[in-house]
Amino acid sequence: MKKSITLILALLLVIASLPLYSAFAADDQLDVIKERGELRVGLSADYAPYEFERTVNGKREYVGIDIELAKKIAKDLGVELKIVNMQFDSLLGSLKTGKIDVIISGMSPTPERKKEVDFTDEYMQVKQRMVVQKKNQSKLKTVEDFKGKGIAAQKQTTQEELAQTELPESNLTSLTRLPEAIMSLNTGKVEGVIMEGPVADAYLSQNTQLAYSDLEFGNADKGTAIALPKDSPKLLDALNASIKEVNDQKLIEGYKEKANEAMFDDGSFLSKYGIYFLQGLGATILISLLGVVFGSLFGGIFAFMKLSTNKILKAIAWVYIEFIRGTPLLVQVFLVYFGTTAVLGLDLSAFVCGAIALILNCGAYIAEIIRAGIKAVDKGQMEAARSLGLSHAQAMNKVIMPQAIKNILPALGNEFITVIKESSIVSVIGVSELMFNAQVVQGASFDPFKPLLIVAIVYFLLTFGLSRVMNLFERRMSVSD
Repeated sequence: MKKSITLILALLLVIASLPLYSAFAADDQLDVIKERGELRVGLSADYAPYEFERTVNGKREYVGIDIELAKKIAKDLGVELKIVNMQFDSLLGSLKTGKIDVIISGMSPTPERKKEVDFTDEYMQVKQRMVVQKKNQSKLKTVEDFKGKGIAAQKQTTQEELAQTELPESNLTSLTRLPEAIMSLNTGKVEGVIMEGPVADAYLSQNTQLAYSDLEFGNADKGTAIALPKDSPKLLDALNASIKEVNDQKLIEGYKEKANEAMFDDGSFLSKYGIYFLQGLGATILISLLGVVFGSLFGGIFAFMKLSTNKILKAIAWVYIEFIRGTPLLVQVFLVYFGTTAVLGLDLSAFVCGAIALILNCGAYIAEIIRAGIKAVDKGQMEAARSLGLSHAQAMNKVIMPQAIKNILPALGNEFITVIKESSIVSVIGVSELMFNAQVVQGASFDPFKPLLIVAIVYFLLTFGLSRVMNLFERRMSVSD
């Protein structure tokens, strides 16, 4: 066993020492885009009016200031536009590993970010504002007023940096998504949220309980720019040319007006966003089924490898099972998503990467379910079968497995229920499943609570219904005993 541990540590060191693969390591990224015929723009579409989704004639589409800018740039480059929607704090990693070509997501150049990626000229100047509950507006006006108070900002943003530098004595809560910060403010968990002016205007127009604080930041004006890979001067020149034209013709104002019209389309909540939950439900069921079905195949193979008398097979199975069971699914999702490109050079979609991560995760747990089910069969059964002249394979097929399956199937049903709930984790890489679509609706509707309530009900109905079916199945099996 010690040799197995040494082997996996050595393997991890070798992988860590490999140079990161980059789709644009040799060529300027503009050449890659031109050859592909497609510009992949990364963004976080929960940030109206910069980028968000809406439903038009039953079809989903991306809209917003940054979307219009991306459309213009793609047209100027003569390529198709592909929007890659994911969480904001995953964007830089996706850019560096070649999952996306550029980031157009209201991102401000900072010294830390400039060490990792390049930035274009700024295409918009925005003011940072502090949003508070209206009832507290008169009490929260200065830096002194926020001492010891809870404030929130989106993780890895200019607003987070501003809170750390100008409000160091406040209690900062950094959250992955802006709707979560707004929910924290509405429920009184924090006293204020730092936001960009255009985004704050949108939220205040939909929530009469919120207001601006009179607090003024010393470095409140920040510019937004496009992030692109380093060492791509031709792409940088092309992007700056488009931005210059946008600034010279004052196109941003038109983009803002178009975004504002899209934000406040009439219609009921379900008529505008019902399709998001239906599509998310389908993706959740599909990716969960893939995880359980193919995970069962992997699990069966590794279960028999672990039960094998061959020490090499047994060690491989032990390393795989223990590593997967000993690391969080979230880490595994990121390892597959970034690792397939950075280490293996494979350009796989977010859905495929999420499915692979779930399959690998399920495989380890199902392997232990199958192994435990087989071990639960009395050893005397094997001895009796062998004494009757059956080979080991025949005894397993005819005697052991029929009994073991009764122990395995109920546990597999429980694993399926678990996977349905855990599949929400793949939303962090932009898989459009149920939880991801709920987050999209949060950003588009400016309602951080109702989408979560709907998703909770859908998950409950899905898992409750499946558990009832499994209980019925188990009763049928007990009758056969």
